[in-house]
Amino acid sequence: MVFMRSFSVLSKIRSRLAHQSTGLGSVRWLQIQSASDLDLREQLKELIPEQQDRLKKLKSEHGKVELGKISLDMVIGGMRGMTGLLWETSLLDPEEGIRFRGLSIPECQKVLPAAVPGGEPLPEGLLWLLLTGKVPNKDQVHSLSKELQSRASVPDYVYKSIDALPVTSHPMTQFASGVMALQVQSEFQKAYEKGIPKARYWEPTYEDSLNLIARVPVVAAYVYRRVYKGGQIIRADESLDYGGNFSHMLGFDDPRMLELMRLYVTIHSDHEGGNVSAHTAHLVGSALSDPYLSFAAALNGLAGPLHGLANQEVLLWIKSVVEECGQNITTEQLKEYIWKTLNSGKVVPGYGHGVLRKTDPRYVCQREFALKYLPDDPLFQIVSKLYEVVPPILTQLGKVKNPWPNVDAHSGVLLNYFGLSEARYFTVLFGVSRSIGICSQLIWDRAFGLPIERPKSVTMDWVESFCKRDA
Repeated sequence: MVFMRSFSVLSKIRSRLAHQSTGLGSVRWLQIQSASDLDLREQLKELIPEQQDRLKKLKSEHGKVELGKISLDMVIGGMRGMTGLLWETSLLDPEEGIRFRGLSIPECQKVLPAAVPGGEPLPEGLLWLLLTGKVPNKDQVHSLSKELQSRASVPDYVYKSIDALPVTSHPMTQFASGVMALQVQSEFQKAYEKGIPKARYWEPTYEDSLNLIARVPVVAAYVYRRVYKGGQIIRADESLDYGGNFSHMLGFDDPRMLELMRLYVTIHSDHEGGNVSAHTAHLVGSALSDPYLSFAAALNGLAGPLHGLANQEVLLWIKSVVEECGQNITTEQLKEYIWKTLNSGKVVPGYGHGVLRKTDPRYVCQREFALKYLPDDPLFQIVSKLYEVVPPILTQLGKVKNPWPNVDAHSGVLLNYFGLSEARYFTVLFGVSRSIGICSQLIWDRAFGLPIERPKSVTMDWVESFCKRDA
């Protein structure tokens, strides 16, 4: 919130304070922008110098402050819990979940502009919020939506690079290949080769980032139509917003599905910097690789079974429950199937999280969507029963720190209800969403001039020697 309040001194951005009551029972004061400036790039141009000075002051005055202690368990355990990255766009709290620039998901649902009255927030609004720290108004979101549409043209060679792969290739492989092909047009690479000053690195990064965000839905939709719909491509509908148009290009025009896609893209966009895909983008980007290279690397991390691929595993597992026990499964049957899964050495997909210690707010908002639009869906009924049955069983095991559902536990069932039932494709949707958070942070990485990432590694011999000396 300090970040958001600091922007209020800018003379060219008029704002008013709106008193918002949150669904969490708290009260939050938000700065909601007027329509005085529709140009996102110009706003960043004003915001960046102030934040650069702020970071410089932090470093000079508090550079030696220790943020925590590092244990051997952290080193061996994948740096889990180690404070080691600057990530401005979002912060993950173990108890309350993700906050985008200080705003929780329920708060974002209340204050970000929507396509329909009382509807889900538009992803363009979240992009504006992540980049500026301010809640945009409808005119600003509409302007950004039109700008993204103007940047969404994809060259033919991108499609050809995808077509060179077997149609049986995993959709994530095809998607990442398309993103790599987009890199040919990188503005950052061109500017760097010409010798652009370091202070202006953020400018071509901004151009690449908005181009990338605009084009990934087109590439992703092409992959879907190629793999599952015989290559019958659906052109963009310029009357639609970012999330709605993505749904349309995939082939789903039910207004409820358009709303689901807006919600899906928004809540999957960012989850602070420590997760595999976000950290990968930050790491690769720290070498001054352009946003295309950085995001393609992030997609390869997202494709892993322990990260983004988990969302396809949930739906497949739930369908296996139905195959064995039927749709009208009883609570006792479900308990037996869960124990069968656990006793076979597998996990219950969609439960647990590396940071969260309560039910994921992203799960909660998807559950609310389901209660509103598909309360009688048989698969949703199973998801609801799992919510009652799984946590006590995992708690009984005594080894699980977080027995509660995460974001993946619900998304597949919602998509399946509206006809997007191809589970292998779900991670591509996740990738499209994650472009918004990753690219927003990459712009600020360049603006801050953050250095190349280079942590120290050690061998087990070193660790053993150190521990003996420390004993």
